[in-house]
Amino acid sequence: MTAPAIELKGISKAFGPVQANKDISISVQPGTIHGIIGENGAGKSTLMSILYGFYKADKGEIFIKGDKTQIPDSQAAIAAGIGMVFQHFKLVENFTVLENIILGAEEGRLLRPSLAKARRTLSHLAEEYELNVDPDALIENLSVGHQQRVEILKALYRQADILILDEPTGVLTPAEADQLFRILDRLREEGKTIVLITHKLREIMEITDTVSVMRRGEMTATVKTSETSPEHLAELMVGRKVLLRVDKKSASPGDVVLEVEGLRVIDDKGVLRVKGIDLTVRAGEILGIAGVAGNGQSELLEVLGGFADGKGNIRINGEELDLTGKYSDGQSRRARGIAHVPEDRQREGLIMEYTAWENTIFGYHLDPTYQKGILMDNVGIQAEAQAKMERFDVRPPHPKLAAKNFSGGNQQKIVLAREIERNPDLLLIGQPTRGVDIGAIEFIHQQIISLRDQGKAILLVSVELEEILSLSDRIAVMFDGHIMGERMPDQTDEKELGLLMAGVTQEPAAADYKVVDQQFALQDQELGGA
Repeated sequence: MTAPAIELKGISKAFGPVQANKDISISVQPGTIHGIIGENGAGKSTLMSILYGFYKADKGEIFIKGDKTQIPDSQAAIAAGIGMVFQHFKLVENFTVLENIILGAEEGRLLRPSLAKARRTLSHLAEEYELNVDPDALIENLSVGHQQRVEILKALYRQADILILDEPTGVLTPAEADQLFRILDRLREEGKTIVLITHKLREIMEITDTVSVMRRGEMTATVKTSETSPEHLAELMVGRKVLLRVDKKSASPGDVVLEVEGLRVIDDKGVLRVKGIDLTVRAGEILGIAGVAGNGQSELLEVLGGFADGKGNIRINGEELDLTGKYSDGQSRRARGIAHVPEDRQREGLIMEYTAWENTIFGYHLDPTYQKGILMDNVGIQAEAQAKMERFDVRPPHPKLAAKNFSGGNQQKIVLAREIERNPDLLLIGQPTRGVDIGAIEFIHQQIISLRDQGKAILLVSVELEEILSLSDRIAVMFDGHIMGERMPDQTDEKELGLLMAGVTQEPAAADYKVVDQQFALQDQELGGA
């Protein structure tokens, strides 16, 4: 019999009081795609980081292709034919694709021969595996999907036979995810062994041959994908039956909470990103904004949340918001009853080096209830943070742990706890379940629906069409800075929304967009731009 490509025996790893991995054994056959699923904090990434040499196991053995292998660091892992694509890419943004490919793998003192060799190899790999990307493009100018291709190419350039991908579709659009699956299928056909860490059951069922389930640091099951179902896997992950659909009653919209008229947003490069859009959100309803990333949704959230300036009119509960002046920042927005869960939790929602309890009050730290004389009531804040973490099922529930030490899903819960528990009139929420496991998705969706049922207005931005259709009471689709149209969830489907997301519509207004864009450009020139 052929030896397993990977075999881990009795792997254990603890971080202080937290047992991340407990006596884990797993075998991965060569030339297969092996999925590893589990809730956030289940220990999936820790286990693979041990295999890649980022962490050293407290005990246990690693076998690669039948040979016992010591992997003290990532260089040893690379030498053993292992490559890893992390959830948050390890790329130098102001370097080119080619420079990132050879970084750490240069040959000799002169860089030019290494670059020439890498260019030839890169061309071959790109053609063989459909990983086309401009070798001279700067990383910062590439889409997230293309950055991920660079990470895969980097591993293949180092001759990896075993490829580990950690939550690879967490930051991809549906189209980019489908392209990734085609690439992985091609790699499998070429005999590569792939370990796919994900929480998305659709991906597991679509692409893997075998799936292992982890729960609270332990391996609970390994099954053939063809012999299981999403419902069974969800139950194995969470330890209970999970509702794989959003359970909600019909909305009862009240007064208009948010009014947006003629909003335009110009980015720091002078490009018009939001082009005169109008929208309203009422109390007790969820307006979902669908669209491919990069079509103005992010800028819309940034202006509403006080992260960026805009032009036009925005009213909250009938009162005008300042879009460019002294009261256009996030602090002023919160004072007006607007809470904001940003799309990028690590850059905009948290300070990663700070503790969880400190992150639970950021943006609200001037609230008198957090003060104790001239100092902050740290003891009281920590107690409140502990209670929030328990209510929102943050794991581990340790307020003094730094935000960077929580999994992505638990980081998201910290942000949600901070914003939702302020009882806002309007909740702005971007990509609420990006990188979040099935159990946490169910919980987050319940929190959003509960807030709506309390009569709050919610503006939801998501690239997940299934999420938009499940949560929204109304759906607006954005393309190239415009609202292409509104639909009711029970009167549309993913196909129609997908066409609107691509700018295809029969609505007459669409024909006038170019004229409107030209008018806006002239007005902005007269006003002096951004």
